[in-house]
Amino acid sequence: MKLLNSFGPNPRMVRMFMAERGIELATEELDLLAAENRQAAYTARNPGGQMPALELDDGSVLAETTCICEYLDEKYPGQSMLGEGLEERANNRMWTRRVELNITEHIYNAFRYSEGLELFKDRMYCIPEAADGLKAKSRGQLEWLDGLMVDRDYVAGDSLRLADLVLYCCLDFAAGIGQPLDPQLKNLAAWFQRIAQRPSAEASLHPSSAAVGMKG
Repeated sequence: MKLLNSFGPNPRMVRMFMAERGIELATEELDLLAAENRQAAYTARNPGGQMPALELDDGSVLAETTCICEYLDEKYPGQSMLGEGLEERANNRMWTRRVELNITEHIYNAFRYSEGLELFKDRMYCIPEAADGLKAKSRGQLEWLDGLMVDRDYVAGDSLRLADLVLYCCLDFAAGIGQPLDPQLKNLAAWFQRIAQRPSAEASLHPSSAAVGMKG
């Protein structure tokens, strides 16, 4: 089994998850910035064309970051990051879903449609006129989440879960692409610093991050 790996906030999230769980895998590197993941050799393995992906021992490929992390969490023994028991796991999935649908997808698409348009215009259908609205939408949802985190240390409750990694890797990336976290959101700012101090935050950065000038 190996991780099909590259620069980017989504591959970083899987690497951060693996670091937290103590999972080590062989990797195969692809050049995301050169669109190697959009070439036929890769899309034949992962039709979605996105990064990262997980190639299993039988040659089949899993994509979608949360699916990869859930698979690894269940496959490898140790402290689960999805929660213990049905209720905790459902709560984690709920918050991961809320973070992705309400915040991170808006941030990523706003970047693809504006600052990242030159990079993405030939890779996917882009909607430049939607960028400002998506940025406003994500800001509003971050304000909503900030208000909910008055009495808790992590997004899904009292323990670090997958939802925290999804949001952290996105916001760390967003700070370098014109969408920084509003410092007035005190609860989220404290949460962000709490996650940033974990060894996995630094360990998960791709070696090319400094040269690219973005956290991924």
